[in-house]
Amino acid sequence: MHQDTPLISTLVTGLVLAFIFGAVAQRIRISPLVGYLLAGILIGPFTPGYVADQKIADQLAEIGIILLMFGVGLHFSLDDLLKVKAIAIPGAIVQIAVATGLGMGLAHLMGWPVAAGLVFGLALSVASTVVLLRALQERRLVETERGRIAVGWLIVEDIAMVLALVLLPVLADTLKSGGQSLTWEQLLWPLVFTLTKVTTFVVIMLFVGRRVIPWVMHWVAHTGSRELFRLAVLAIALGVAFGAAMLFDVSFALGAFFAGMILAESELSQRAAQETLPLRDAFAVLFFVSVGMLVDPMIVVREWLPVLATLMIILLGKSIAAYLIVRLFRYPSSTAMTISASLAQIGEFSFILAGLGVTLALLPPDARDLILAGAILSILLNPLFFAMLDRYLAREKPGVKEEDEARRRATREPIPQTRLADHVVLLGYGRVGQFVAPRVIEAGLPLLVIDTDAEALKGLNGERVETLRGNVMNKDVLAAANLAHARCLLVAVPDAFEGGFAAELGRKTNPALPIIARSHSEDETAHLKKHGATQVIMAEHELAKAMIAAIPRDTEAPAP
Repeated sequence: MHQDTPLISTLVTGLVLAFIFGAVAQRIRISPLVGYLLAGILIGPFTPGYVADQKIADQLAEIGIILLMFGVGLHFSLDDLLKVKAIAIPGAIVQIAVATGLGMGLAHLMGWPVAAGLVFGLALSVASTVVLLRALQERRLVETERGRIAVGWLIVEDIAMVLALVLLPVLADTLKSGGQSLTWEQLLWPLVFTLTKVTTFVVIMLFVGRRVIPWVMHWVAHTGSRELFRLAVLAIALGVAFGAAMLFDVSFALGAFFAGMILAESELSQRAAQETLPLRDAFAVLFFVSVGMLVDPMIVVREWLPVLATLMIILLGKSIAAYLIVRLFRYPSSTAMTISASLAQIGEFSFILAGLGVTLALLPPDARDLILAGAILSILLNPLFFAMLDRYLAREKPGVKEEDEARRRATREPIPQTRLADHVVLLGYGRVGQFVAPRVIEAGLPLLVIDTDAEALKGLNGERVETLRGNVMNKDVLAAANLAHARCLLVAVPDAFEGGFAAELGRKTNPALPIIARSHSEDETAHLKKHGATQVIMAEHELAKAMIAAIPRDTEAPAP
C-alpha cells in the first residue's frame, strides 16, 4: 500500500469494499447501507489489516453529507407535507419526543449527563430517508395514503433534525454546564446572534437565491452542454453549502438543504437530480463507509445490554409510539402498522447528529458506538418487520385460498394491469419518449407509457392511452404491460443496461414481439441486439443520415 497517497488509498479501498459488501447485502435482500457500514468497519482502526486515513475519510464524508442534504432538499415538497400535515406534524413531533425521552432515560441509567442523553435520544428518534423511501418504493406505497403519511412524517423529522444541527453548537456550553454557569443574557445573546445569521441566510436564499439559482440553471440548460449542466448543479450545491458555512456560520448540511430546496422549485429539478445522482451516490457511500470506520464491532459483545436497550428503543419504542399516534387519528391498523415498520430504523441523520455531538463534547464516544450499532442492527432487522407484518395482516383475512393474496396486499400496493391489447408499449418518457408518444397517439394506436416520474406522466391518460409509474427493470411492472398481446415495444430509456434488461424480458414474454430500442454507441447497439432488440436506432447515425439527405444536389443548388 502506497503510504504517500492516502487520499487515493482511502477512496479506492472504501469504494471497492463498499461495492463488494453492498452487492452481498443486496443479494441477501437487505439494505446495501449495511454493506457500506461493514466496509468501513473493515478498514477502520478497530479491525486488523489496512487502516484508512480517518481525517481524509471524514472530509470525504462531509462532501457526502452536503450532497445527501442537497438531495433531501431537491425532494422536499411542501405540498406533500401540507396534504398530511394533520397527522404528520403532530405525529412526528410526539414520536421524536417519546424516542428522545427513552434515550435520555437509558443515558441516565448509564450515568451520562443530561446533554448526552438529549443528543443520544434525538439521534435515535429520526428514521433513515434512504431506507424508508426504498422500503416504500419496493412496495409501491409512495403514492398511497400511508406512503404520503410516512414521507410527510419523515419530512417533519428531517426539519426537526436540521434545526437541532443549527441550535446544538449554540447551546453546547449551556447544555454541558446544565444551564448553571450562564446568565440569561449570556445565553440569549449568542442564541439571538446565531438565529439572526441563520435567518439572514434563509432570507437571502428565499429572495435572492430563488431568482438567481433558477436563472443560472436555465441559462446553462440553454447552452446544450450536459457536462456544464452537471457542473452547475454541483457548483450550486457545494458552493452554497461552503458559502453558508464561511459567511453565516451555518452548517454545510443546512446550506446544502436550502440549495436543493430552492432548485426544487425549478422545472429543471428532476433533470438536476438525475444528472448529479451518480456523484451523490458515490459520496453518500463514502459517508457511510467513514461512519463504519468509527464503529468498534466488539461493543456488541462488550456492551451487549446497552446495545440491546438501544435497539429496543429504535425497533419497539418508536414503533409503538407511531402505531398509537396513527390509531388515535382513526386510521386503520394496516396503515398504522405499515408506518410503524417503516420508521423502525435509524440512519444518516443519526450519524450526523452523533458526529456533531462528539465534536462538541456533548456525547461520549461510547454513545456514538451505541448509535452506530443500533443503526446497523435496525437496518438489518427492518425487512423482517415487514415480513412479520405481512404474515400478521394475512391471518386477519378469512379463508385459506385468500391467504397468499392477502399477504401480498398487506404491505404492497398491487400494480394495476393494463386493459389494452394490440398496443404500443413505450418505456421511458424523457426527451425521446415525449416526442414519440404524441405521434403514436396521432396514428390512432393504443399506447401504454411506463416511466418513474409521476409528474411527467400527468395528462397522458385517455381512452386509448394509459400510464404506469415504475422502473423498467421491475419484472412486475413489465408483467403489468401485457407484452404477450402487445403490438410493439419501444425502449426509449437512455440507459442501455436498463434497456437491455427490458428487451430481454420482453423477448422471453413474447418471442414474436417487435422490440425497437435506442442507443448512443456501437457497443450499446450490440448489447441491446444481444438481449433481444429487433431493431436498434442509434441517434448519431440517424442524425448523420438526415444531414446527408439535406445536402443540396447540383440540380438543387441555389443560383449565384
